[in-house]
Amino acid sequence: MGKVTDLDTFSALLAPEGQALLTALRDHDPADELAAATRLRRDHPAPLVSAALGQARLRQRAAAKFGADAQLMYFTPNGVEQSTRATVAAHRAARLAALGIGTLADLCCGIGGDAIALARAGIRVLAVDRDPLACAAARANAEALGLAELIEVRCADVTEVDTAGYDAVFVDPARRSRVRGGRIFDPEAYSPPLSWAVEAARAAPFAALKIAPGVPHDALPADAETEWISDSGEVKEAVLWFGTTPPGAAPALAPGARRATLLPSGGSLLGADLPDPEPGPVGDWLYEPDGAVIRAHLVADVARQVGGRLIDPTIAYITADRLTGTPYATAYAITDVLPFNLKKLKALLREREVGIAVIKKRGSAVEPEELRRKLKLGGGGKSCTIFLTRVAGAPTMLLGQPAQARSVRSSA
Repeated sequence: MGKVTDLDTFSALLAPEGQALLTALRDHDPADELAAATRLRRDHPAPLVSAALGQARLRQRAAAKFGADAQLMYFTPNGVEQSTRATVAAHRAARLAALGIGTLADLCCGIGGDAIALARAGIRVLAVDRDPLACAAARANAEALGLAELIEVRCADVTEVDTAGYDAVFVDPARRSRVRGGRIFDPEAYSPPLSWAVEAARAAPFAALKIAPGVPHDALPADAETEWISDSGEVKEAVLWFGTTPPGAAPALAPGARRATLLPSGGSLLGADLPDPEPGPVGDWLYEPDGAVIRAHLVADVARQVGGRLIDPTIAYITADRLTGTPYATAYAITDVLPFNLKKLKALLREREVGIAVIKKRGSAVEPEELRRKLKLGGGGKSCTIFLTRVAGAPTMLLGQPAQARSVRSSA
């Protein structure tokens, strides 16, 4: 369908007939889509039924990001893929509100996920996108969630929008190819390019620029704080923060620094530019840093917190002789440190009646699922965590348990 037809059909979804269809499809089972389409087309236009079914599918997909709000919102396929998870958007909005931001230009707003979080934080938002369908969805979302008075949606090229007079700008460049649909890893291939977004950010009193978490560190501007954010252990994004923090703002902006923030706890680790600790033998405890910590290159900061060392110069596992609590890494009591040997591992797990194994890898060529098939774990009721890694350059298996009860460690 062309853009005009898309917009016309989307408008029809907002009318009473479209709303009735969306209500009827609220608890729709995708497996029954063909039957539902046949039934609904007896009383409704086929294009409208197709649009309503498509919107129902998108709402179900979006629930992982937007929770209960998803059933009230409107989406495009790209909008679901590229929009920020609501918990992450709320964190960023709260940080902007703490800076005293009252008005903000949201550039590349998409379906308005960030604009919603910003408005809920009390910030008046100009939401801009060049995609007319995305803008229509953003307007509908503002209306559906009761935020229309705080969100103005404008369909325009963000590079032509005057943001003077706004307290801050937020830029979320598109990081998926419109032609191939895949992710874009070159920051200058973003739409708009990262270099343009950085200059737009520098022109504002305050700015937040969303980028891919895998951005090369040498591409980061020296005058921005870079914050990597994870949610429930999964790294979601990185944000470049520009501006000078007023007294009392928390957490304060730190130009040139790296930060790792973990949601939902909200724990935030600001890097101290520490050198990597020297590697050493595996101790009684192994720490697996959160992904945001690893992306931010703050493993050394966590190692200092726990009095630990690396198990290998190239591996982001920390080991220590004592258990020290930290919100930035998961601790495991290590029971065995063994050279990689499948036959010995199978025998050991059988002897200990292990039927449940969590297999993790870092720096190993062995794939966890391949190893699981070869282990052929029996019906034993005991569990074990297996780390496939390198210690001092050698392929190694570490066996252990999450830090609940200390176990006796053996080695071979």
